[in-house]
Amino acid sequence: MKLMRHGAVGQEKPALVDAQGRIRDLSGVLPDISAQTLLPASLAALAALDVESLPLLPTPQRIAPPWRDVGKFVAVGLNYADHAAEANLPIPSEPVLFMKATSCIVGCNDPVVLPQGSVKADWEVELGIVIGQVARYVKKEDALACVAGYCVVNDVSEREYQLERVGGQWDKGKCCDTFGPVGPWLVTADEIPDPQALGMWLDVNGRRCQDGSTRTMIFGVAELVSFISRYMTLYPGDLITTGTPPGVGMGRKPAPVYLKPGDRMRLGIAGLGEQEQTVHAWDPALIRHNL
Repeated sequence: MKLMRHGAVGQEKPALVDAQGRIRDLSGVLPDISAQTLLPASLAALAALDVESLPLLPTPQRIAPPWRDVGKFVAVGLNYADHAAEANLPIPSEPVLFMKATSCIVGCNDPVVLPQGSVKADWEVELGIVIGQVARYVKKEDALACVAGYCVVNDVSEREYQLERVGGQWDKGKCCDTFGPVGPWLVTADEIPDPQALGMWLDVNGRRCQDGSTRTMIFGVAELVSFISRYMTLYPGDLITTGTPPGVGMGRKPAPVYLKPGDRMRLGIAGLGEQEQTVHAWDPALIRHNL
């Protein structure tokens, strides 16, 4: 299934995308898509629906984050061998973890708003893992059973905040408002038989910047879920974003290139849909916190 939410902030409604790419209304079946919807029994009940009996919807004006109640937003850094080479950094011996604040999450096409004083905002197309069962010290061979599905994430990053400010940690550059576009869909795991074979790409102003594949991940989905579950319990609705392939602005040659107001990002992952965002200068009126 491809689950989605649509509507203005605070008025989101649930829907799914059928096999023909048409949007079907789920509001008569459930009030919203939440963390509870991602439990195995809940997903099984949705999968059993007669999709053709659900009302068709017109193309939505706004696509919201695909589910609400994201408890944790865990991120993995330097998880693509070709990206580590681009950054002139050694391949890590174990996953590099940091957190993105859930307040950075926005819809897939919502504005990306640069924070005050931003000078080095960057793009990162990433595969998102959506947790559907409690995972605590889960074995690698059991880890995929804890995954409800997958989504596209743009891990927008302010590199000066991330790497040059005092403190030696990345969160300041990763958690800014609007720096976590998610969606357009949550695609259930049964539709993605091999999450390590997904093409992914990102364009800035129509120019292809990233063109990679999840096959170059250093640590795959199962290993990441298992590893992270050693250090924190993962709950349904938690989101893990898994690193980016080469082509980020910081790594451009002969000189880095960073986002500026008016830039347009377009990105996607095979089978998971596409996003498009316009970059704006600081304007709190454009920030949409409701998840």
